Amino acid sequence: MTIDSFGLLRIQVRRGINLAVRDTVRKTSDPYVIVSHAGQKVRTSVVNKNCFPMWNENLTLPLKDPNVPLTLCVFDKDTFTADDAMGDAEVNVKPFLECLKRDLQDLPDGTKVDKVQPSPKNCLSRESCIVWNKGKMSQNMILRLRNVECGEIEIQIEWLDFPGLKGLEEW
Repeated sequence: MTIDSFGLLRIQVRRGINLAVRDTVRKTSDPYVIVSHAGQKVRTSVVNKNCFPMWNENLTLPLKDPNVPLTLCVFDKDTFTADDAMGDAEVNVKPFLECLKRDLQDLPDGTKVDKVQPSPKNCLSRESCIVWNKGKMSQNMILRLRNVECGEIEIQIEWLDFPGLKGLEEW
């Protein structure tokens, strides 16, 4: 973790749902996901010939600015040309971080701490619950992709490191 971050987010990129076809000959795509936040990027592996890919990959990013959303961009891997865009989505981490500020140590596992509803201001395709489980906070989400004809991405975020939570209290 770098000095200018106040914690780590684990982003589990689980799967893609009905992703756009970018290889019109094979009628499929070779998707991968890039997750970025405040100038840092991590990416999944490529899943060949699949518009319903299963990644189940854990990616970790330092959280530098709670006001900056996580951005997910899906691409189709091409061998001889530039990779094709397959949509993008943003995740507002503020509701998740607000829940982390609460004293939750005595809550039973599986407690739903908060709910975030889909709206025109977010990319959620359905309600998303922030849950306290086994001493950790997590949030499962299905995000509808923007700037594309179809597709959703299922992810989970989890807070991995919170050195005193002083950084969270400052914003």
